[in-house]
Amino acid sequence: MTWPEGFRSGFACFVGRPNVGKSTLTNALVGQKVAITSSRPQTTRHAIRGIVHREDGQLVLVDTPGLHKPRTLLGERLNDVVRTTWAEVDVVGLCVPADQVIGPGDRFIVSELRKVADRTPLIAVLTKTDLVSRDVVAERLMALSQLADFAEIVPVSAAKGEQVSLLTDLLLARMPPGPPLYPEGELSDEPETTMIAEFVREAALEGVRDELPHSLAVVVEEMEEGRPLKIRAEIFVERQSQKAIVIGRGGSRLKDVGTNARQQIEAMLGVKVHLELFVKVAKDWQRDPRQLRKLGF
Repeated sequence: MTWPEGFRSGFACFVGRPNVGKSTLTNALVGQKVAITSSRPQTTRHAIRGIVHREDGQLVLVDTPGLHKPRTLLGERLNDVVRTTWAEVDVVGLCVPADQVIGPGDRFIVSELRKVADRTPLIAVLTKTDLVSRDVVAERLMALSQLADFAEIVPVSAAKGEQVSLLTDLLLARMPPGPPLYPEGELSDEPETTMIAEFVREAALEGVRDELPHSLAVVVEEMEEGRPLKIRAEIFVERQSQKAIVIGRGGSRLKDVGTNARQQIEAMLGVKVHLELFVKVAKDWQRDPRQLRKLGF
């Protein structure tokens, strides 16, 4: 197989504490939504691959869950996903938010990272720079430089698109020479059913109580071809009281979830969609190996 002279391709992953902007950054580099985002910690539960196509190379970005102290079997498995990803990529981007001081969590991640991938180039990404002043950005960059021996340190604002292209350049420059890994135009290798389930979960996360995000899981049970495309999805929670929260008074909350998720799904698939949502209780599923397998973990 031949490819353009000087063409580079490979894998990079973004790591960091929960809710530091990894998914938003992945979407910004890809130029389209491939990872769901939320203000809730631990939104990402899979290693989601987004693909950046350029004339001089192809960059495959792996958005990982935030490394955290696990309290459930699900948490342990999410951490396993993170560490496995670290060991397999060509470059790691450590994301640290500009609106927070560098703390023990960031130092822990760097130390853990070096245990798994001690020779992998490490780039520091100061995210959310639009939320603070230039003086604070400068202060955070100085603190970052003392955290580890980074190959590069880049301040970015994914929300405003600032320095996103520069970050892409720096990541791609550290990829090995090689052919494209995915066909032109393909932006993610996630199955459609996984993406659909994620869009439903994202819509369900918005506006619910803080206790609920970890307890939500979504499975696409059926997709029936036709006009419109018929999709049946089930939202799983751990307790009956949580089911009432998701459904809302008179079903109003679930109706909003369906409307918001359907719009995202239609934008991704480019077809009209009829979405049916059902809420079920799977008691303590985060701690039950059998139920975790059923829900895809």
